[in-house]
Amino acid sequence: MLLDPLPIAASAPNPAYSFAIVKTDGYGTERRDSSTGLMLTITHSKGKSGDRHYVKVASTVDAVNPYTGLTQRQTATVSLSVSVPSFGFTETAMVNLIKALTDTLADADFTATKLLQFQS
Repeated sequence: MLLDPLPIAASAPNPAYSFAIVKTDGYGTERRDSSTGLMLTITHSKGKSGDRHYVKVASTVDAVNPYTGLTQRQTATVSLSVSVPSFGFTETAMVNLIKALTDTLADADFTATKLLQFQS
């Protein structure tokens, strides 16, 4: 089990986070950072062909709908799903594959901004 609360160091432009458990079961946890309201969901499942691990960060805001003028709750999410076959990949190989994705997202030639601009 991860620490409760789970401390995440600040990394510009984001502040430090402290995700405390708000819900837990045998398959994962939901955690909330009280200062930002961010929700962190972590789940795990076992299947016939391998294991699956899922991490999601969600942010919810009340925003004015530009079409109706009404204030509505809106939620944005970012997630990572890792599917590990039951054989053929070591834990180190999987860690390296996750690192390949995070390195790609952080690379100046890729950037999250370009992703949101539909560049691929």
